[in-house]
Amino acid sequence: MSNLEAPARASRNATGDPNYKPLPGRLGNLTVPQQHALDMFKKELQEEGVFVEDRMDDATLLRAQKFDVALAKAMIIDCEKWRKEFGVDDIVKNFDFPEKEEVDKYYMQFCHKMDQKTRLQALYACTTQDRLLKHLIWEYEKFITSRLPACSAAIGHPVETSCTILDLKDISLSNFYRVKDYIMAASSIGQNRYPECMGKFYIINAPWLFSGVWTVIKPWLDEVTVAKIAILGKDYKDMLLAQIPKENLPKELGGGCTCGKGCSLSDKGPWNKAKWQKIEAEMSNGSVKMA
Repeated sequence: MSNLEAPARASRNATGDPNYKPLPGRLGNLTVPQQHALDMFKKELQEEGVFVEDRMDDATLLRAQKFDVALAKAMIIDCEKWRKEFGVDDIVKNFDFPEKEEVDKYYMQFCHKMDQKTRLQALYACTTQDRLLKHLIWEYEKFITSRLPACSAAIGHPVETSCTILDLKDISLSNFYRVKDYIMAASSIGQNRYPECMGKFYIINAPWLFSGVWTVIKPWLDEVTVAKIAILGKDYKDMLLAQIPKENLPKELGGGCTCGKGCSLSDKGPWNKAKWQKIEAEMSNGSVKMA
């Protein structure tokens, strides 16, 4: 068993909710052809001696490739090669981001309670694109190994995706083009290295000129990802509150939550309970052990 296997598995095995039914394409709700593809996928990986750390279940990887076994195998092999080349395990154990508070002034990116916000401005005076990408990867790893299991345990059934909010308030086209290389790299990492992690994606305060930007961004994404994205103007509050409880939504987004230094720096959520803090500590030294 890999160091990260147990907490990752916990996120999909939490079934305390008796009314929970997995969505189509998930374990427990596969069609006969999908189950056949899953069995074949596992068999071929075993026969070829391909070892993959259990960060997400095989059905998730197959679903990301529309249950095409050959494509899913290629994705896994390429992803494991990328993890070694980029040093992902070292990032999880050793990466430190002391410029977090300064970066937060220009690029507000955080997880908050049970359902996440990103803001783009010029920020390279206090950090670099490489460090932003490493921080993003660190957040993805924490999301899979700590946040998802903690949220699953809190709600009583598997939680597999995030709800993301991208706030474009006061963002000009010039600012967008200054960070477009980072956005392209971040989009590629999310789509190809951490597939099927995105649930809902709300782009709020989108200016009318954003339609031109969207034309540029859209080809980077597959059709399944595009279908999850809702582009909203200033009248976004009701749609967000239909997805996120008011007490969990930051006040500046129309909710009722206020945290000490601000929601973006609070890291507030069920993953901060003692059990999950212990897992994170064990993650940092590579010794996660969980029954």
